[in-house]
Formats: sequence, C-alpha cells, structure tokens
Amino acid sequence: MPKSTVTFMCSECGGESLRWAGQCPHCQAWNTLQEFQVRRSGPGRKQAAAAKAPTRSRPVPLSEIESEAAPRRSLGWGELNRVLGGGVVPGSVVLVGGEPGVGKSTLLMHAAQQVAAKGGRVLYASGEESPQQIRMRAARLGPLSSGILLLAETDLDSICETIRAEAPEMAIVDSIQTVTDAGFEGGAGSVTQVRESAGRFMRLAKEIGVPIFLVGHVTKEGAIAGPRVLEHIVDTVLYLEGDRRQELRILRATKNRFGSADEIGVFAMGEAGLEEVSDPSAALLGNAAVASPGTAVVAALEGTRPLLIEIQSLVNQVNNNYPPRRIASGMDINRLLMLIAVLEKRASASLGQSDIFVNVAGGIRITEPAADLGLALAILSNTRDRPLPDGLVVIGELGLAGEVRRVGQLDRRLQEAARHGLTRALIPAGARAGRHAGLEVVEVRTLAEAISAAHLSPMRSGAFIKEPEVSVP
Repeated sequence: MPKSTVTFMCSECGGESLRWAGQCPHCQAWNTLQEFQVRRSGPGRKQAAAAKAPTRSRPVPLSEIESEAAPRRSLGWGELNRVLGGGVVPGSVVLVGGEPGVGKSTLLMHAAQQVAAKGGRVLYASGEESPQQIRMRAARLGPLSSGILLLAETDLDSICETIRAEAPEMAIVDSIQTVTDAGFEGGAGSVTQVRESAGRFMRLAKEIGVPIFLVGHVTKEGAIAGPRVLEHIVDTVLYLEGDRRQELRILRATKNRFGSADEIGVFAMGEAGLEEVSDPSAALLGNAAVASPGTAVVAALEGTRPLLIEIQSLVNQVNNNYPPRRIASGMDINRLLMLIAVLEKRASASLGQSDIFVNVAGGIRITEPAADLGLALAILSNTRDRPLPDGLVVIGELGLAGEVRRVGQLDRRLQEAARHGLTRALIPAGARAGRHAGLEVVEVRTLAEAISAAHLSPMRSGAFIKEPEVSVP
C-alpha cells in the first residue's frame, strides 16, 4: 500500500512544513498551518506509471507556436461573458465563490440553461441538494431542458468518471467542499480533500477539454474556504457579491488567465432568478435617495467600464468623551481617514468631534482613488448642511497637500456622465479630456478650487437622472 505522511500546509500561501507552528515560516501569517495527509507512491508504481506515460513533449521555439486565440463558448448573458473574458474557454476550471444564499447556484443554473438552449449538454453534480431540489430551482428560472444532466454525488471518482463518459459541453460541481476522495484521509471540506479534488478536476478538464465550474463556500472573513492554493490551481476565480436583502449582485473576477481580472458583471435578483443589468449606471442612479446634503455622484472605473455611483455620507456631531466613530461601507476605511485629515488641514473643516459614516449606494465597492474628490465634497456639504448642485459629477484623486490629481481614462468617464444626462463635471486640471455635448467641464487644481466651483446650492431631487438615449438604426 502507498505510504502516507503528515505535513502541515498554510491556508494563506500554500507553503508546506513538516511540523506545526503558530506562525507560517513562508508568509509569516499566524495560526494558518493545517494538517495535511500526503500519500506517497509505492516503489513499483513509479515504474508502471512511467511505462504507461505518453512520449514526453519537446521544447518548441516561441516563434513556431501558432497564435490562434483559444476558442470560447459564448453564453447568453453579455455580463457573464464580460467577466469571463469573452466566454467560456474549453478545458478551463472556474471557481465561483460567495456568501451563502447570494445566488451562486442560481447563476450557474442560468448558465447551464443558456448552454442547453443552444443544443449543448451540461452535467450538474450536486453534493448539497437532491435532484428534486435542483429541478424546483430550474423550473423557477425557466423551462426545463433535457440537455441538463443532474448527478447527486460527492465521490470524486464517480463525478470524474461521469464527466469523462458523458463529455458534456460544461460541467458544474456544487460545491468543491462536499467532494471527497476515498484515497485520502480527512472529511469533506478539509485541506486534504479540497486541494486534491481541485487538482484532479484541473487535470481532467485539461485532458478532455471540458470546462468545469466549481462552487466554493466563503469564510466569515469573505475568503473562499480551504487552502489558498485552491485559488492558485484554478484558471479563473469569480466572487458573487451583494446583500441577500438587496436587488443588485456584483460578479467580480479576481483572477483570470484568459482575460482581464478587473471586470465586473452586474445582475439583479428577482422572483424569476437573476437578470443581467446591461446599464449599471442607470440602475444605480435610478435608485438614488432623495437629494440631501452629503451625497455626490462620482464616475468610477471597473475594468474597462465606467460606472456612475452615488456616494452617501453622514456627519453627526457628538458631545461626549468617547472617540468619534468612522465607518465606511463600500470603500477602504483607511482612505476615508486620510480624506478626513485632508479636509481638516486644507479646508479648515471641524470634524474631530463628529461621527462620520460613508456608504456607497447599490452594494458597489470602490477601490480606485478617483472618487476621493467626490467623497470629500460630500462630507463637506454635510457639515455645511447644503447639497451639491444639480447634475454634478465629480472626478479626481485627492493628494495630501490638497491638490487634485489626474485619473485614467477620463474621456470614458465623461462620456458616461453625458450619456446619462449630467450637466456639469469637476475634473483635474490639465487632463486633456474631450468636451461632450450637454456637459460643462470645470477644471480644478486644488480642493479649495473644487469647493468654490461646486457652488453648494440647493438641488432638485432626481433632475439629473436620465435614461441614456438609444440610437435607432
């Protein structure tokens, strides 16, 4: 029998150690080493495997390799194709993570129905739900299709044999934490089982050319459960974000070997399942709150797509001996603290005894600094109890000296603002941006100039929200 050895693997970096320690010797993370069973091959199995192995490939000059693009299977949703990099690549392994109930299984069932509607076959292997439960979900999302094959199984060998025998156009495993290999120790979801199962699916997908989608649970910190090496094995990692009590869902790519890792897809959850949102800016601004002090519209860039997003702030002065609270939802709290310091130093704002709450409407998370100036003006308008003017979009990074810095792809942001009916834009000076019809562009160099140019005057609720014009061919 093959020998087994106990080693310890870090759940953050995937590094291995022979002994347990409180700190990982590779990435210096604390309390991340978990026990891992490694099965060693017997003395005669290596020769037998070498005898069965095909002829080894030889190195080929780079100039002799054909430059054909990988063929992709286009799905019915443009939002999903965008995040995947243009479609599903044969032989790829895609890991879809998200909180329980956010809609991971619903999203993949929609994808399965779209493949089956074009005459393809999909194998849906579920270790968490019975075939009856899956059928009920599929019937709620649309008409039932005979091209979707259901398999209620958790054994890794059985799932792989079924995928090999059926050779579907796409395979879905829901979820990777329920799959077990009888040849390894540890229960379902352990480090051993998750790592070996993902590696086996990867080898199978590359061998027969079937794309495999894996559903992964997330921990309370929001990361996909299991070792970090799981994300290193697969080709693409997608996160489905959103509050279960809200309508919008954001599908974000954090790793993609076949496309950009900065793209997002926007979906809306309804009674009939998910629906793609082809114009996220209209959806986000269409749900804008009643105009009030502390709100601003910014143009953020997610991948190659500009989005018009509403930032909300609330400044509440408190008279007690407790430290003021700083809470940010949808953005980095450290970025908020830096902007507060800039406002106090460069704009003479008195915020030391005030609680400050910031929220990015619609469940979007802003990671780029182009929203700095908009957030600063929103906080300042709250302290003065005066709303920003009608139809204003604010774009610019704010430096520690109070200067407004340039941002990338400004032309695309302004084009999106003009398309949705906004009439005025504050942008960094010297950005060489084009002028779009109906949009007045004001260039500012410092925070003081931006405050003066904003003209903090009353605004009319909803006047700047307009559906984009659609040209009729």
